[in-house]
Formats: sequence, C-alpha cells, structure tokens
Amino acid sequence: MAFRITLGQYYPSNSLIHRLDPRAKIIAALLVMIAVFFINNPVQLLLGWIGAIVTTLLCRVPVSKVLTAVKPVIYMLCILAFFNLLLIREGNVLVSFGPITITEGGAWGAILYSLRLVIGVVAAALLLLSTTPTEITDACDAGLAPLARFGFPAHELAMIFSLMLRFIPTIADEASAIIDAQTSRGGALAAGSFVHRVKSIGPVVISLLASSLRHASGLSRALDARCYEGGATRSPWHPLKWELKDTLAVICVAAFVGVLIALRFVIPFWLY
Repeated sequence: MAFRITLGQYYPSNSLIHRLDPRAKIIAALLVMIAVFFINNPVQLLLGWIGAIVTTLLCRVPVSKVLTAVKPVIYMLCILAFFNLLLIREGNVLVSFGPITITEGGAWGAILYSLRLVIGVVAAALLLLSTTPTEITDACDAGLAPLARFGFPAHELAMIFSLMLRFIPTIADEASAIIDAQTSRGGALAAGSFVHRVKSIGPVVISLLASSLRHASGLSRALDARCYEGGATRSPWHPLKWELKDTLAVICVAAFVGVLIALRFVIPFWLY
C-alpha cells in the first residue's frame, strides 16, 4: 500500500513561473487565496477558473500533477458541497422528498463554495510544484527578517516549515511500510468490522509516532554535529534577487485580483 503524497514535491521546469523569485510567487499565491473568498457570482467564478487554468499552462506542470495534488482536498470539498446542498434553505424549492429539501440557494452554495476554494487550492499547489522547499524557506526567512528585530523567531519558523515539507514524503513512506508490515501479520486495516478497523489504527499510529520521534532525534543530533545555532546570522547559499519580472508578475496578479473583487460589487447592478 503506497501513499501518493505530492505536497511539497517540486516539479522541475523552465517556465516563467519557475524562474520568478519565490517571494513574488508567495505574494501572488496569497493574494489569490484571499481573493477567492470574495467570489459570489458566476462571472467572478468563471474569471477565477480562467486565471487558474492560464497559470497552470504558464507553469508548464502536467495537469495530472496538479490534480493529484488537489485530490485529497476535493474529497473534503465534495462533503462540504453535500452539506451545503441539504442545509441551505434559500430561494425556490427544486427538489423535495420527505425531510430532504433542495433549494436554489442550496444548489448554488454547493457549487460556489466548492469551486471557489478549488481555485485557492490550485494556487497553493502550483506554488509548491514550482518552488523548491529551500526557496520557500529562504523567501519566508527574508520576508520575516524585519520582525526578528522585535524578537520574532523568523529564521526558526522558516526552517521548521522547510523541514515539514521535506519530511512529509518520508513520513508517508514510513506509514506505508508500517501498514504493509501490519497487513503481513494479519492486521489489515481494510478487513473486519468497523470497530476492528478503528482498533487496528492504534498500532499504526503508535509505530508512526515512534518513527517520527526517531527521525526528530536524528535530525537534532545532525544539527548539533554541524554546530547549528538558531539565532546565528548566516548568509544563504543562493541569495534571492528581486528583478523587474517579479515586480511585473505581482502587479499583474494584483490587478487580476482587483478586477475579481470589483466584480463582486459591479455585477449585481448589471443584473438588475
């Protein structure tokens, strides 16, 4: 049994987005993820999806990679859409069957809240697919550096985030190996009653925690052996360089987000 974990996995390419400064990509992704919460009409939703598709094409990342990265979130959004469909009771009734009533507001809420969140998830997936964990760490470190003057542990937080991205595939491989070992001993998670399946998760979680603690201990010894000190001033191996193309990219994304948000207030006047 293997886990297909794509979070934090970099896809090498020579696209324009790959060549951007990681700080510009993080700013652009944050702007898009904030803007999706202002989407509330079909025109905004269509424009947001067009932007996501165009960005994916510019990134030159296979669509299958993006779909694999967002697949776990899509499952959760499907559940969210199902509850919105049944719980929102606004507008005309479309379907009524006993206690189940589906209205126009419920159908639109199920579509709107799910599809607009997918845009933000795609933006985050493209950021991770086009930026190495080291670049993300350097960008976060540089962005939070001014706060270090006030005692904020900027470098430490950036390094923790980098280690989290690096160890996600490792922990996933450990979990896969543990589940395979339990299955070979007759403790398959997919067999037996529901109660038996829940109980069989316990040994897997305990073994995974023990493995994680072992990795953490090994990492701390490796850092001590290299005389690592959190508050020490150090220079990056590859210094970040903000160029004209980074400024233009941020301006383009900011303009796109501005138009997307403005349509929230303009469209209702057009419709009525």
